[in-house]
Amino acid sequence: MRAVVRKLSEKGHEIVVVAPDVNLLLKGEKFYKRKTYPVPYTQADLDTGFQKFSRNLFKKVPFPLTILQEYWNNMYIINLFFDHCDSLLKNKEIIKYLEEANFDALFTDPALPCGVILAEYLSVPSVYFFRGFPCSLEHAICKSPNPVSYIPRCYTVHTDHMTFIQRAVNLFANSFETTLFKMLYNKYQDIASEFLQRDVHLPTLYRNSSIWLLRYDFVFEYPRPIMPNMAFIGGINCEEGKPLTLVGLPINLLLKTACMTLFPLAH
Repeated sequence: MRAVVRKLSEKGHEIVVVAPDVNLLLKGEKFYKRKTYPVPYTQADLDTGFQKFSRNLFKKVPFPLTILQEYWNNMYIINLFFDHCDSLLKNKEIIKYLEEANFDALFTDPALPCGVILAEYLSVPSVYFFRGFPCSLEHAICKSPNPVSYIPRCYTVHTDHMTFIQRAVNLFANSFETTLFKMLYNKYQDIASEFLQRDVHLPTLYRNSSIWLLRYDFVFEYPRPIMPNMAFIGGINCEEGKPLTLVGLPINLLLKTACMTLFPLAH
């Protein structure tokens, strides 16, 4: 997000970043104003937790345990960000500031729904900066076509050319996606209902987004239609390239490089 926020600032937009006072990346920078709120853990707790999370990603365990390990590993992150969200939504000073500031839009990563809930409360357009839900649940939420006969589901390791049995397995895996969403985000639905003071259906809140900026590239995805408010911006995950320079190289090396580029088979 930092690259986008910097460009927005260069174009004259005023940006306020709301972040917990204990975090990994969001320090004070000149191109945005920062508002922080307290959370119930220390920097040491956060650092230790993420180190453990990273180690678990590469830990080899037998197949039946891989699903459980990934579930508990992801639940650590989800519970951590739930503490962020709970602390933010119960911070009356921050909420009052956001209400009175009359922002034009809210820029958020909806993988964790605190920004989604806040945009609904403030009644401002929301822009999603998004890499993906488990099992491509964004397509189910947005009602994008996602046919099980052609699009393989996660953990099935199928391709788009499936046998009848594989399609049956794909259909079976697809039936668990809604259950998975509820397992991961049920706590957020409860806190959203409490904060908005009404019964909340979390997928409905997601559908209120103005635009989804999808941080993955369409060339690596299975072809399918997407909704008009979805746009692929996969290149933003890459560092901005620096121009190459050949100054100072010997002329014979330059010529050899050019020859190998033009005539690689001759070499």
